[in-house]
Amino acid sequence: MSSKANIIDYPGEKLYTIGTVSKLTGVGAITLRAWERRYDLIQPVRKESGHRLYTRAHIDQINRITALTQQGMRLSQIRPEMLESEPPSESDDGQESTVWKDYLNSMISAIISFDEDRLEEIYNEALSLYPIGLVTRKLLTPLLVELGLRWASGEAAIAEEHFFAFYLRNKLGARYHHLSRGNSGPLILLAGLPGEHHDIGLLLFALAAFESGYRVLSLGANMPLDELAQIARKKNCAAVLLSGAIEPKKSTLTRELPALVEDCPAPVLVGGLSSVYACDAINRTGAEALGRDIEHGLQHLEELLT
Repeated sequence: MSSKANIIDYPGEKLYTIGTVSKLTGVGAITLRAWERRYDLIQPVRKESGHRLYTRAHIDQINRITALTQQGMRLSQIRPEMLESEPPSESDDGQESTVWKDYLNSMISAIISFDEDRLEEIYNEALSLYPIGLVTRKLLTPLLVELGLRWASGEAAIAEEHFFAFYLRNKLGARYHHLSRGNSGPLILLAGLPGEHHDIGLLLFALAAFESGYRVLSLGANMPLDELAQIARKKNCAAVLLSGAIEPKKSTLTRELPALVEDCPAPVLVGGLSSVYACDAINRTGAEALGRDIEHGLQHLEELLT
């Protein structure tokens, strides 16, 4: 047991097991323990039994570490005080931060109430004032994380998850299909990993890629990988990007993905939580793990293609 671990009940705060935190953040349990013991970064709550439990603040810190490492910082360079809060961007001030928090809380309230009209009103207002990339980063991504915490802790019903997923899928899909098709950038082939039945991550990346000037060919969720190389060759795709929020199947990592990399005329990349769960295994296949951050993924893609 770490000498700095807290042994305390935290009666007024919800606590999460290391397995739940791993699923929510995409950081494996072994890695979380290493951050605690080797780098003194995350100090979980310890019950008398010795089991690690994590607060919401710990989860925020884990996400902050992930963001810093994706920006190129080494773990040995990260200090605990750097995790207290995320530094504001150049265009972000206290008032603007409050605006995003208000949007977030209002959307959660609308989801809990199953109020689609109110959800539509809030989302459309945000889109009328800010670009889609900023809305994704400041509102949709934190909202999905917050809802994930609610569902993991039992605060939210399955119906809430289905309600919001159906709403957001329709909104993102409609927005994507009504975009102007005048882009002249490289063509990117997007597909969900086998076994991945959710396409919200794909839609968010497709919108962000299109906003960055790429042309996008999306095949949706749960796509067999053995068909992608032929499509990439036929359409002269500059890259094939796979996405998922689940741990990839063993057969995907040992047979299907290596075969795609070998046969595909374009580089193969994997994004989303799947790329965090199986980062090393993905890289061993010859594909590249992008992580879960869309902006970082687009930046890496641009570097790769140029």
